[in-house]
Amino acid sequence: MDPLTHALSGALLARATAPRAQTQETALPLRTRVMAGFAAAAFPDLDLALRLIDTLTYLNWHQGPTHSLIMLPLWALLLSHLFSRFFHKQYSWQMFYLPVCLGIAIHIAGDLITSYGLMLFAPFSTERFYLPLVFVIDPWFSLIIIVGLVFSFVFPQQKIFALCALIGLIGYVMVLWSLHERALNIGATYAKIQALNTHTAAVHALPQPLSPFNWKIIIQDKDAYHIANINLRSRQTAQKPTADAWLLQRMAAAYQSTNDTIWQRREQFGDKPNNTSLAREAWLQPGFEQFRRFSVFPLLDRVDHSEQGNCFWFFDLRFQFPELPPSFRYGMCRKDIQSDWQMLRQQGLFIID
Repeated sequence: MDPLTHALSGALLARATAPRAQTQETALPLRTRVMAGFAAAAFPDLDLALRLIDTLTYLNWHQGPTHSLIMLPLWALLLSHLFSRFFHKQYSWQMFYLPVCLGIAIHIAGDLITSYGLMLFAPFSTERFYLPLVFVIDPWFSLIIIVGLVFSFVFPQQKIFALCALIGLIGYVMVLWSLHERALNIGATYAKIQALNTHTAAVHALPQPLSPFNWKIIIQDKDAYHIANINLRSRQTAQKPTADAWLLQRMAAAYQSTNDTIWQRREQFGDKPNNTSLAREAWLQPGFEQFRRFSVFPLLDRVDHSEQGNCFWFFDLRFQFPELPPSFRYGMCRKDIQSDWQMLRQQGLFIID
């Protein structure tokens, strides 16, 4: 989820949980409490600084220890002391501790329902957990938070607006959960029709941009993927946009109606027999271990043959969207059969690529 939405959600939760009767001796002033919740909810994304090391280090450790439930009490203790010092110890660190805990916790909850995955039990485990319900940028999710904060600002003595916004968020997530289940059922039905092996074929549904009704269904069956982009609200296929249509119009049109779903089969290592074995060899190289660790749905993008050698480029289906080049593309290249493999990164459309 985007950093600003995270921070605003922390401010909203801090306002909603503020005690009714506050004195300087027992609780923080409301404005200070909300500021602490805002800053604490933004804190876990400080791991964006890993991007200064290199992209793969960032990809493998983003949403790692700073997003850990195990580490949460320690981060909250550290931030509480920092906030107390910022106010020249006018307020004790104990006053900050609860709103800071809540701010970090709602950040973790917000990222848990996206597709990236969190190391919830770092440093004891690097396993990632996720429930893909919300796209990383969801205007409706952000709007609910903003409306709750605006009304809380206009009526500072009434926390009912913040509480209603939190209830609205929970309700919205429940709606997304039902859409996620619908998308999974569509994938399961397709797998059954295609007689895919239920023991090897796994159905996944990932939220997509532009609409909460847009989903990407991925059925992973050994080294093959069956992929469909669908819009759960649409019953009729949208008209194909013209060549000069805006990018967002072309992207939206790529999500098919549930009645006209188009499935695409993609082989993880390509569908050309003369390249498959080399692509697999490139994928398994020790130098590609960091990218393998990051990838959940890896797919061969293309093979470049030139006088300089051969390059096998891979990306992760989580980061491929209609009408846009995939993000985070990495390749293994070598000049000839006697040469060593080398990993290269291909610059994508976005700065973070």
